[in-house]
Amino acid sequence: MATEIKCPNCGHLFEPNEAIRDEVEKELRSKAAEWQKKKTEEYNLKLEEEKKQIRTSTEEQLRKHISADFENKLRLLEQNNAETQEKLKEARQQQLEFMKKEQELKNREAELELSVQKKLQEERELLTADIRKMEEQRTAARETEYQMKMKEMEEKLESQKKLAEEMKRKAEQGSMQSQGESQELLLEELLRSSFPFDLVQEVGKGVRGADCTQTVRNSMGQECGKIIYESKRTKDFSQEWIEKLKADMRSTGADVAVLVTQAFPKGMDRFGEKDGVWICSFAEVRAITQLLRDSIIRVYNASKSQENKGDKMQLLYSYLTSSEFGEQWKAIREGFMNMKLSIQKERDAMEKLWKAREKQLEKVLLNAAHIKGSVDGISGLNMVDLNLLGDGNDDLQLD
Repeated sequence: MATEIKCPNCGHLFEPNEAIRDEVEKELRSKAAEWQKKKTEEYNLKLEEEKKQIRTSTEEQLRKHISADFENKLRLLEQNNAETQEKLKEARQQQLEFMKKEQELKNREAELELSVQKKLQEERELLTADIRKMEEQRTAARETEYQMKMKEMEEKLESQKKLAEEMKRKAEQGSMQSQGESQELLLEELLRSSFPFDLVQEVGKGVRGADCTQTVRNSMGQECGKIIYESKRTKDFSQEWIEKLKADMRSTGADVAVLVTQAFPKGMDRFGEKDGVWICSFAEVRAITQLLRDSIIRVYNASKSQENKGDKMQLLYSYLTSSEFGEQWKAIREGFMNMKLSIQKERDAMEKLWKAREKQLEKVLLNAAHIKGSVDGISGLNMVDLNLLGDGNDDLQLD
């Protein structure tokens, strides 16, 4: 039985044929395809939305998980960092104590050196004081001797004055011999008045030698040398006078010989030296004697200073080679060695302790470097400053 189809517009019934059936099937297929496409798009949209929600939820959960994990690790790092800071603080304190002890050791060494130098200075001062005391004793003895000789010289000077006055009275009588003797007396008086510290002695009549001798003394009363004088008051000069005075100089052990004369040898019109003898007039004798006397004192002082120098060196050598000095120096050396060994032991102990603490510090720095590497690897950022010393030192900062 054929199926009739009613037209929805006019209500006419008609029987579908092949062409209509194809058209209808085509239309149905088209509608079915559109519906299928629509459903597919709706499903895809829904599926995409669900994927998006799942992705969002997953990312949120992952973010929360990473954040919580990061916070835990950061909290752990902060705790480790606090512990590291505390250990580093202790290490700094220990190092500071070590530096203080090392400075104390240096101060003790300096004090020891100063003590030794002070002890040596005290020994030198004691030695100098002993030498000075001995010199003062010698000087006192010389002054006493000088005063005694001065007293003796004053007595002799008074006696000579009386004798000079007597001779002057006789000279005024006017014989040739008395005139010569008066010049000798005047010469002696001139020498005594010009050089009161010296000893001027007359050579007696009938005694072989010069007319008078002058023993030169310095300000300390020490005898420095001797000058002999021959006085001549004639019109003609004789060469024999020089030879005789040189012989007298050798026999008396004098240092200088002076010939006082009115007549000069040929080629001389004023004072001068001839054949080892000084020749001058009576008016020139004071100046000549002053020059000769100063020369004799200088030579004596030079030789005496060398002699005293030898005595001082002998005293110093005797003290340095004595058992007293040896024992004192031995005590100083033993004390110095004991203190030096004690300081060395303390220094070795402190260096050993410092080496151990240095190893601990290296361990702390190494762990800090590992922590920073882990933090940078997790965060992907170089945002954690693990500068342990806090002073910008690149060698101890882990970047």
